[in-house]
Amino acid sequence: MELKAMQQLLLQFRQMQERLQKQMDELQVEASAGGGMVSVKMNGQKRVTEVRIDPEVFAGKDAEMLQDLLRAAVNDASRRVDEALAQQVSSMAGGLPGIAGLRIPGLF
Repeated sequence: MELKAMQQLLLQFRQMQERLQKQMDELQVEASAGGGMVSVKMNGQKRVTEVRIDPEVFAGKDAEMLQDLLRAAVNDASRRVDEALAQQVSSMAGGLPGIAGLRIPGLF
């Protein structure tokens, strides 16, 4: 590959990285567990931004159930972030030759 083509490819990668970072900053997912008794919002950085717990959960005074519901909601939100980011990377990479099918270990 000649130098000019390599520089162009690197520029495209940099632009794709900037777009992905912006999308990660804007991404918000929501997941719930227990039929909506516990819901969690998470951003693209996988930081929990909001937790809502139905007061009915506290009425049962079942700490183990609350822990299970929180764990399930957080894990589901994390999975949804991964899926959304993987989809965004895939759609962005489609425009770069030879990149669309590239799997980068540990990325998603």
